[in-house]
Amino acid sequence: MRIKKSIVRNLSNLPGWRTNQKIVVLESDDWGAIRMSSKEAYDRLFNLGIKPLNKDEERYLKNDSLASESDLTNLFEVLHSVKDGSGKPAVFTVVAVVANPDFGKIKDAANKEYFYEPFNVTLERYPQHANSFELWKQGIREKIFLPQFHGREHLNVHSWLKALQLNNPDTRSAFEEQVYGISPRDPINRISYQAAFDIIDVGEIEYQKTVITEGLDLFEQLFGYRSTFFVPTNGPFNNQLEKTLHEGGIKFIGTSKIQKEPMGNEKYKRNFRYIGQKNKFGQTYLTRNCFFEPSSHLKNDWVDSCMNEIKIAFNWNKPAVISSHRVNYTGFLNLTNREKGLRQLKTLLKSIINRWPDATFITSEELGFIISGK
Repeated sequence: MRIKKSIVRNLSNLPGWRTNQKIVVLESDDWGAIRMSSKEAYDRLFNLGIKPLNKDEERYLKNDSLASESDLTNLFEVLHSVKDGSGKPAVFTVVAVVANPDFGKIKDAANKEYFYEPFNVTLERYPQHANSFELWKQGIREKIFLPQFHGREHLNVHSWLKALQLNNPDTRSAFEEQVYGISPRDPINRISYQAAFDIIDVGEIEYQKTVITEGLDLFEQLFGYRSTFFVPTNGPFNNQLEKTLHEGGIKFIGTSKIQKEPMGNEKYKRNFRYIGQKNKFGQTYLTRNCFFEPSSHLKNDWVDSCMNEIKIAFNWNKPAVISSHRVNYTGFLNLTNREKGLRQLKTLLKSIINRWPDATFITSEELGFIISGK
């Protein structure tokens, strides 16, 4: 099994842009999004029978939340503690959403209309998060925590609102806890609530264009700059939206090497992607080739496996683009989760520099500009 995995990893690094530099990019998804609002909310939902469907969903529902002040300060400490050969600290490309559902307004409208609020407003209602948004801005100034665009919210608005209108019991119970990211036992369709850009009907694409335009504008209002890099939540994404992204200033798109494009009527097209590939709008695709998820498969040696993937990438003269979700570094719900994740992250970063002293930490945006020559 290990031999097969190694062969697949090597083959997947063959196509696309190459470099003699040892570039390391750390991409971390889901920042800004609600997942579980509190430990008490998780317990109440669990007691109602709304339980994770598998181990991966369990790790998110038990550990993932809006990052608290201490989550951010502890992460920043780790990033500052390891510097590359040029003296730059490690840096996270923070793949972030900028809004969450406004549960109060949706309830007042009897679920007939959707409303959202900027994620910094959501933070104000959380007990350990009063200064979290200021810490985001501090991370930007210190160039260690640099947001890029994941979507307006981490939510498929069409399917979720329809489920509320149909009074789906699990969706309704989660709503009362100000949570949307669950898998109901009796779903109204096959769409994950987390997959903002999946579709049942092609007519939904027009609304998704609005989601992107409004989200990119809100991103600029919050952070003071336009996003240039986009990764669709959960992966599914219809390529008609690339024009809207282009018009909104997106130059680089993060995608799986086999992109799953929803076409409507439960049909999907699979598109082959590789790093450096361009679309008709001149946008550059960036793909990940390393994975670091210490909150998943707890018996795995994630440092060792990620180091092996980095080695393979460098052997093929590819940048090491590491995927590592927010869930690995949040302790608001489970302090042990954060402590373990940050401890392993620090070990990984030190191991990279010890093994490859000439490695350099850069952001996804910087990588995109290097590849495109701009």
